[in-house]
Parts: sequence; structure tokens; C-alpha cells
Amino acid sequence: MKTLAEALAAARARGIERLDAQLLLGHVLGRPRAWLLAHDDAALAPADAARYAGLLARRRGGEPVAYLLGSKEFHGLDLQVDARVLVPRPDTEVLVDWAVELLRGELAAEAPGVVDLGTGSGAIALALKHDCPAAAVTATDTSRDALAVAGANAERLGLAVELLHGSWWQPLAGRCFRLALSNPPYIDGADPHLAALAAEPRSALTPGADGLRALREIVAGAAAHLEPGGWLLLEHGYDQADAVRRLLADAGFAGIAMRRDLGGQPRCTGARR
Repeated sequence: MKTLAEALAAARARGIERLDAQLLLGHVLGRPRAWLLAHDDAALAPADAARYAGLLARRRGGEPVAYLLGSKEFHGLDLQVDARVLVPRPDTEVLVDWAVELLRGELAAEAPGVVDLGTGSGAIALALKHDCPAAAVTATDTSRDALAVAGANAERLGLAVELLHGSWWQPLAGRCFRLALSNPPYIDGADPHLAALAAEPRSALTPGADGLRALREIVAGAAAHLEPGGWLLLEHGYDQADAVRRLLADAGFAGIAMRRDLGGQPRCTGARR
């Protein structure tokens, strides 16, 4: 019978990253990482060892740890995620931080209207509602499966967010908002990194071609759905900032600004109507 330390060492020897191995073992045992480190000489029961081996095999097959755990922390919220939605990324918290800054400052108003386009798991919309309870938050997605995940997260967290089915602005006819934001699919369709992300919904990762199609559609429809002075904030690829800036400028937006991600790369661009 292996000890916890031996089980973790064996996982590392099979190419599993140390943190991943610890998270998965903690999930099997219902224990936090700190407990594992403090009790690494404890024996791993055969049933737990078998379950752990199964999770490791799936991880080696490319499944994200978040899917194996069934959850992902994002902006202080514990979100349930599975293969129906993209795993929320830490860099997307930069987009949320920018939106919260605006909602507490320039856009502060009685129940400001906010829309999250392509919500997926609901990460952005729910984080905004959590941090800015007065905001009236709407979220759209073209995937009914994704909306089911977002709805379950909203109910479990007790956060009231309106969820609408449809592509980008399509379900929002006649409606305007103080703030719109989106983390749309933006990876180039030929990007070799897509192969490593095969377990996640491809439609949430890439629109094909040069990766800008969704961003173009969102910018093109924004003016009809933003109040005067309202903001549009967009996440994009590290090498797409100039292209997104041009899209916004050509559409007549003002005050174009950019924010960098945790690695210092250009990641979000926004502007005012």
C-alpha cells in the first residue's frame, strides 16, 4: 500500500504537474493540499488509489483539472464547470476588475445595465453581480448547454443574473446597456496550441480564420446596444490589441484603452460609445 507521498511521486514520474497531482489527490480524499503535505506518510487505501489512478489517466489524456474536480475558482467564486463550457482563466479576471472599476466609478448609477456576451459558465456575469450587487446583469450565449451551467452556478451562488439564448447581441433587440463586455473566442483557427485544448468546447476557443470574427461582430453591433457614454470591454489575444483598437476606432468609439494580463501581455481593450 502506497503512502500519499509515494502516490504523488508516482504521478510526477508519469508527467503530471505537481499542483495537478496534489489537487486531484486532495479531491479523492476530500482534503485540502495543506493536509496532504502534513500527512504525506499516511497510507492510500486501495479504493482511493484506484480512483486517483483513473483521474491521473484522464489528466494525461488532456482533460483539464477543473473538469476532473468539477469546479474552478474565479474572482473569489467557486464555479461548477464541465466539458460544456470553457474553463475560466485567471487572465479574464483583468476584464472583470476593469468592469468593476467602471461600475463603481464612471458608470455608477441606480441599477446600471450590464451585459456579458458569450457567458459560458457565467464566470464574468456572476463575478460582476457579486462585486456590484446594484447592477442589473444580463448574459447571453449561443449554447443552451453553457446557459444550463451558468444557470446552475447562479442558483447555487444566489446571484440573480438574466440569461438569454442567442448569438452575441441577437437576443437583445431594442435594449441598451451602460456596460457590455465579452471574452469571445479569439484564437486563430490554425493556431497549433488548439490541439492541447481539445477537451474544451472548440466554439468557445476559436471562431476560425484569423480569430477576429467574433470580435468584429461584437464591435459592429455595439453602438445599437450601448447608452451614450457606455463602455465596451473586450478580451482578446496577446497579439490582437492593435487590430481590436482599429475595430473600435473605425466604429466611432472614443477613449480607447488597454489593460495587460497577469503576464504583462495586452489582453483587454475597451472604449466608450
